[in-house]
Amino acid sequence: MGISQYLKEIGRGKQGARSLAREQAADLFGQILDGQVSDLEIGAFCIAMRVKGETPEEMCGFLDATHARLQRASSASGQPVVVLPSYNGARRLPVLTPLLAGLVARRGLPVLIHGTATESSRVFVRDVLHAIEVQEAAAAPVLRDGQVAFVPTEVLNPGLKRLLDARRAIGLRNSAHSLVKLMNPCTGPAVIVSSYTHPEYGVSMGEVFQRMRATALLLRGTEGEVVADARRLPQMDGFVRGRRVTLQEGRRGTLTDLPDLPKEVDPDSTAAYIRAVLAGDKPIPESMALQVEHILHLAFA
Repeated sequence: MGISQYLKEIGRGKQGARSLAREQAADLFGQILDGQVSDLEIGAFCIAMRVKGETPEEMCGFLDATHARLQRASSASGQPVVVLPSYNGARRLPVLTPLLAGLVARRGLPVLIHGTATESSRVFVRDVLHAIEVQEAAAAPVLRDGQVAFVPTEVLNPGLKRLLDARRAIGLRNSAHSLVKLMNPCTGPAVIVSSYTHPEYGVSMGEVFQRMRATALLLRGTEGEVVADARRLPQMDGFVRGRRVTLQEGRRGTLTDLPDLPKEVDPDSTAAYIRAVLAGDKPIPESMALQVEHILHLAFA
């Protein structure tokens, strides 16, 4: 059928573009994920949605299409899987997503990290996980309680990885970069930990979690990663099967008791810091310790 009829609706510029119904958005995104569209059409879609912006209804449609095509992980015991998307990497601060995963896992929950490198100038979670000897899975795993697994995006869905990679050619983020922070790559119960960089994204992402009836933790993360900034205490909002609950009021300014973070963001320095915290040789950053408690609260809400 093609997506040209959808491009005509969403590609009329910021003032003239029309939003798609959820079913239309699902059809469009499904064709993209299935590889039924050309590179030119993918580029047109990316630019059109970048100019127009996705509505929560459209993002729900994109998620419907994605969830129908994902290779899904699961929990061996039936306990909720904690899902940590990691797509931004480190620029000035270390990637501490593996530390968050380790802190949650040692409390007995299975943890799934998924992600991929989206640009060439940052240190990404895969590099840090390799340094702490957590290897990537070649298939969607069945997770044991207390296990941390890393699944590259292309294992979950190759078409999604193709869309993320369009950034390298176009130079702009697209709808997939938001979608991967909202999707649930698991069968059975899960807690999706998600983050935003600008307040307006927090509003729209919250609306999507509500409409999708998701259980999730949403906060302003660290350089786009889903870890609470160790230097601050951000507001943390929870969603329990779509119902919003405020878990943590944010605190203005910088915390007085700052953690001794590594000065370099390379994988080995980051891995050494993570090992030291997990071994008890360094304290857990306050904001991250609170984040862990809120994740556990949501898992058993």
